[in-house]
Amino acid sequence: MENQRNISEFILLGLSYDQNIQIFCFVFFLFCYLVLLVGNLLILFSIQCSPLFNQPMYYFLSHLSLIDICYTSSVTPKLIGDLLVERKIISYGDCMLQVLIMHFFGGTEIFILTAMAFDRYAAICKPLHYVIIMNRTRCNLLLLAAWAGGAIHSFPQFFMAIGLPFCGPNEIDHYFCDIFPLLKIACTDTYITGVLVIALSGMVALVTFAVLFVSYGVILFTLKNRSAEGRHKALSTCGSHITVVILFFVPAIFIYLRPPTTFPEDKVFALFYTIIAPMFNPLIYTLRNAEMKNTLKKLSIKLCFQRKHTFKEQFVQQRDI
Repeated sequence: MENQRNISEFILLGLSYDQNIQIFCFVFFLFCYLVLLVGNLLILFSIQCSPLFNQPMYYFLSHLSLIDICYTSSVTPKLIGDLLVERKIISYGDCMLQVLIMHFFGGTEIFILTAMAFDRYAAICKPLHYVIIMNRTRCNLLLLAAWAGGAIHSFPQFFMAIGLPFCGPNEIDHYFCDIFPLLKIACTDTYITGVLVIALSGMVALVTFAVLFVSYGVILFTLKNRSAEGRHKALSTCGSHITVVILFFVPAIFIYLRPPTTFPEDKVFALFYTIIAPMFNPLIYTLRNAEMKNTLKKLSIKLCFQRKHTFKEQFVQQRDI
């Protein structure tokens, strides 16, 4: 690849040239990233240390939280750091690695959300067979398929990116490395590559979103025969899933399912599926879920009791000394 490029680094133009806006964005996105980390780590810890881990929905949710942390961490720390410097530089190797990691974890998240929709379908539409359908072996197979799907989705785009020749401009009009902004500065005809990206990203997102939309439609149609209490409980979990799906898929479809070009608005839409949606996931799944709220309360009480007991033991030991 070395003979196909004359550059060793790219310059990211970022979100804005205005210094005041950059300071505001620094504070805002630092807050968002901390909320994302704390929220998702809290979900991971809560599920791992409670009986909820044995339930398929929460088993998938713990993996979704892990994916969100890895996915956002591939972009957000770099974005936050760049808001404090004038020249936002990323090396060629880091740029290509960012393309790979972004699409790998993004693709894996798409398939995990699909597995979670299948779990809700089995729980609501096939309640008598739910335990058999969603046994731990099948859950593990669905997760393995999700990780494999993320790899199958990301590696072709990674190889397309490293195959692009760069011989002139090296300014990327974005806050992270993505395939469409790279196509814009490549010194070759990128029409076929652009079509392949639309097929691999845009069509995958659209088809998956359509499947999820239909599955949740079937679930909601099934709920009309349930009691008011049953409908409320099912809607509380399905409502959370639908909100997450909309926040993640709609911006992604807008960006990737169109002719290979870039617009200034792309940065704003990209913020939704790289930072905003992963940040809201913990809030959506905990505030609208009674089981998660009860588990968090029990763990908080348990931790407070342990700290109080530990403090008491230390006090007794120091007194004896």
